[in-house]
Amino acid sequence: MKLLVFAHVPPPHHGQSQMVKLMVEGFAADPSLGIEVLHVDARFSAGLSDIGAVRGGKIRALAGFCRQALRLSREHGCRSLYYVPSPPKRSSLYRDFLVMALIRWRFERVILHWHAVGLGAWLQSEAWPWERWMTRACLGRASRAIVLARSNRADAEVLRPRSVVVVGNGIPDPCPDYWSHLGPRRSGAPQGPVLRVLFMAHCTRDKGVFGAIDAVVAANRILGPGPRFRLTVAGSFLSAAEEDEFRAHAARPDIAGDLEIAGFVSGAEKDRLLRESDIFLFPTYFANEGQPLNLIEAMAYGLPCVTTRWRSIPEYFPPDYPGLCVPRDVPALAAALHAVAGKIDGNDLRRAFEQRFTVAAHLKSLAAVIAAP
Repeated sequence: MKLLVFAHVPPPHHGQSQMVKLMVEGFAADPSLGIEVLHVDARFSAGLSDIGAVRGGKIRALAGFCRQALRLSREHGCRSLYYVPSPPKRSSLYRDFLVMALIRWRFERVILHWHAVGLGAWLQSEAWPWERWMTRACLGRASRAIVLARSNRADAEVLRPRSVVVVGNGIPDPCPDYWSHLGPRRSGAPQGPVLRVLFMAHCTRDKGVFGAIDAVVAANRILGPGPRFRLTVAGSFLSAAEEDEFRAHAARPDIAGDLEIAGFVSGAEKDRLLRESDIFLFPTYFANEGQPLNLIEAMAYGLPCVTTRWRSIPEYFPPDYPGLCVPRDVPALAAALHAVAGKIDGNDLRRAFEQRFTVAAHLKSLAAVIAAP
């Protein structure tokens, strides 16, 4: 089948754009999946700090992307549209209104892929009546809604699609030599008196970058024979003011010597940090968290994770996993660092990645859901 994908690929780099790129390239590389993609790279933002910002250039870009979508649909006889709905941000939602008003009429089937979480609840609790009406008119009654996890179904169901299907994310294996190089080390207790803790995400308060420092400080204050923790923070700051506040926070004497700020990393440096770390710390409470790819990557490297019972994250782990904490509970995060240190078999996390989060399984499931009548 022919599918018009109206969604952007990196840059900017974030989970949604990376998954769209993976889908577009994966469908093109494997004809057996049965999806011929016509792609409109609808990039409205120049960088991460520009996402959700309002400026005149975006309106001109939107009109151009919509003209491209209509032309491709007409020239190729494509009547199926793939679209990623907005998170609960008015500027992004109003963009959805304009796009759907201009192009939805052209397509018989509309497939909405919900990467962000929270729009359904926002519509019911905070949206103005006209916004609820417009959202239902523009995004309602889709042919199919795809969500990332069971806990995200309610978001899509508010807009009454004909069906809602769960398809979890999957990624190319970032550590293909895991069993020959990392497996033996991950199966036992980490060596040495200092454990390396890695935070790797956008460096914002609600992604947990401040909480990560506080958790490591609190963990190092716990008396007893346990290890000492040293934190590496990797990622980009989206706000200069927040970065200044973070660096002032990081200058406290009780974290001195136990913190490294690595900045944005990719390629070999990212691989090195994931291989050399002992614990992955991600204390997020980001309102629109869908299915964070950084946790999937950590599992691929067999890294014991300390994270939050937030959105779909508990679905990654067994019900009794000791690294899951209530969001913003620093003492619980500190205790969880001790609880997973040397007590979680990283090979079990690696097996979970291989069973649930591979790119091949993801693309096969996604293609089947998109092509289903």
